[in-house]
Amino acid sequence: MASQSDARMPLLDHLRELRKRVFRASVAIVSASTVGWYFYNTIISQLAMPVCDLEAAKKSGATYCGALYINGVLGPLNLQIKVALLSGVILSAPFWLYQLWAFIAPGLHRKEKRNSILFLVTATPFFAFGATLGYLVLPIAIKVLFGFTPNALANLVKFDDYLDFVMRIILLFGLAFELPVFLVTFNLIGFLRGRTILKPWRIWIFSIVLFTAAFTPTADPFTMLLLALPLCALYFMAGGIALFVDSRRDKKVKTIELGVSSIGSATSIDD
Repeated sequence: MASQSDARMPLLDHLRELRKRVFRASVAIVSASTVGWYFYNTIISQLAMPVCDLEAAKKSGATYCGALYINGVLGPLNLQIKVALLSGVILSAPFWLYQLWAFIAPGLHRKEKRNSILFLVTATPFFAFGATLGYLVLPIAIKVLFGFTPNALANLVKFDDYLDFVMRIILLFGLAFELPVFLVTFNLIGFLRGRTILKPWRIWIFSIVLFTAAFTPTADPFTMLLLALPLCALYFMAGGIALFVDSRRDKKVKTIELGVSSIGSATSIDD
């Protein structure tokens, strides 16, 4: 169990700890951004694929590719910096997620810290799965949105705006899939019970749908459903796991209480 001196940390110490974690996370993101900088052309080609094939356009000697364009003297440099930084955020996700946990962990007991390791083990795969799903949804979303363009007009898209749209979808899906990880982790450390998670299920469903409608860059219901339905399924899965953990925990506590009660009711030697 954590001591009271460890649990009670002055405000300045909390701020110093936060500064240290933010600094380490920033170093990790900048370091991972060098990978995005080095593989800039490969990343750009993959992100632009739903709109145009940059490799094919380059081989054919075309001066443009689909509806995408870059303008301004600093436009290409700004685009490469943005791609590198956003790639760094995604690639360094395991490390800055660990820094998030490490900032919270000092306030937990030793057993709670051990259970919280589940957050580190599962947060990265869930983030990667959500980001991958966002990338797979991307061509459908773009096709739907481009379908609203009038036939008499040409839709030219600035690559910076297109990149913001793409990375917003990928990051949104990745972060949204952390919901069950947080719920199960809070249950393991004793902060939430399964019934507390599942009882307001109608409010949860409404909140998930409202979240996807508000933050999904696309206005079509199909893309929102592709995010809302998996989130709802993951929510109920997390609630089911929490109920299972609670039943085992309650059974263990009951066994300990019965053992203590039987010891306390034993007759003395004098009797």
